[in-house]
Amino acid sequence: MKKRLLGIMLGALAGGSVQAAALDVGKISSQGQSVFKALSEDLAAALSYKAITPAEPLGVVGFDIGVEVTGTQPANAKDWAAAVGESDVSLLPAPKLHAFKGLPLSLDVGAVYSAIPGTGIQYYGGELRYSFVSGNVAIPALAIRGAYTALTGVDTLEMNTKSVELTISKGFLMFTPYAGIGQVWATSTPSGSVANVFSEESLSLSKWYVGININLGLVNLAFETDQTGDATSYSGKLGFRF
Repeated sequence: MKKRLLGIMLGALAGGSVQAAALDVGKISSQGQSVFKALSEDLAAALSYKAITPAEPLGVVGFDIGVEVTGTQPANAKDWAAAVGESDVSLLPAPKLHAFKGLPLSLDVGAVYSAIPGTGIQYYGGELRYSFVSGNVAIPALAIRGAYTALTGVDTLEMNTKSVELTISKGFLMFTPYAGIGQVWATSTPSGSVANVFSEESLSLSKWYVGININLGLVNLAFETDQTGDATSYSGKLGFRF
């Protein structure tokens, strides 16, 4: 898994498979509503919130700051190739900045921002998480998260996602494996030149994920695999967690 994530991170930093051209829904205007829906499902999976962090609360003075890369393998690669004008789109890469801050009462807040080079695509989001079981040496931590993301920079598409997740994690020395399940709701609205070509899609996608956080003191690493709908995402994070 780590080798695959490293390959995704290097590929995204080097250019990625969708970074050569901007997303233009107008390029699939002759292919029907079903294709628009399929593309929207993959994009919702790629842009929906991915915390890449365990369930334990950070505490009032705690924080977690890092740089990330998420690579999503779309379930509808041919439709994506048409939408970006490429011959093959096997990966949707997204470099991100991510920050979390601990609050009282076992609450954490988080924010994420991504700008995909060469495309004009940007998105931002945030979360509020409550660890209703903080965890200790004997029992795992349990947390519930609510999150939101929104897409900008695409003339022919507006999208936002909302999600609710349940996460469990248990630390062992420097390692904290975690897993979770949740639901993503996305609204995909055609705009600009295709505003009257396609109809708005309201999507509901189930998700699950597994990951591991590795705290090395001065450096924190995290790796996660996420399945949202029919699309699989792989994420890696490098940063600081105290």
